[in-house]
Amino acid sequence: SLDPGKRLSSGINAEYGYSVAVADKFGNLAVMRLSQDARDYIDDDPTGNKAIWDRGLLNGASQKMDMLCMFHIGESVSFLELATLIPGGSEALVYTTLSGTIGMFVPFTSREDIDFFQHLEMHMRNESAPICGRDHLTYRSSYIPVKGTIDGDLCEMYNSLDPGKRRAVASELDRQPGEVSKKLEDMRTTYAF
Repeated sequence: SLDPGKRLSSGINAEYGYSVAVADKFGNLAVMRLSQDARDYIDDDPTGNKAIWDRGLLNGASQKMDMLCMFHIGESVSFLELATLIPGGSEALVYTTLSGTIGMFVPFTSREDIDFFQHLEMHMRNESAPICGRDHLTYRSSYIPVKGTIDGDLCEMYNSLDPGKRRAVASELDRQPGEVSKKLEDMRTTYAF
């Protein structure tokens, strides 16, 4: 199948048969999955004989992958692995970069968590000033627009805000500052430490 974007891959990890995580040399990480139509096509012809004669546009692949999420890390990724870092913990996509950064992509298990962290990220974009004067969303979308991810590094900056700003952000989220900090800590300890 064909990746919807052209990339110079630096790391690839196949996940659960129909999904793949790909990192490129420009510091982007994407998770892609075969569409349901392509999966049905593969199930109908497990040998792949029909795929030899079925060509897409301009002799390209007949099946295209759907991009589930895209994120600019900012460093070239050297290693990708689906792993569990703590006993009894959930699986997460762990990556390392050439400069030694260790990071992870973790799945959300509830819609409530997604809504909470999306709103926290939105408020943190407004509250924390960019270090180099570059907009946060513009940076995370350097090569391809960010899609389907929430920046945990930005959310973690909540605890480094001054108390007045923390109270303001927490009141926008209809929570107490301690509850927001606890939610961040719970997310961290579920997957890593």
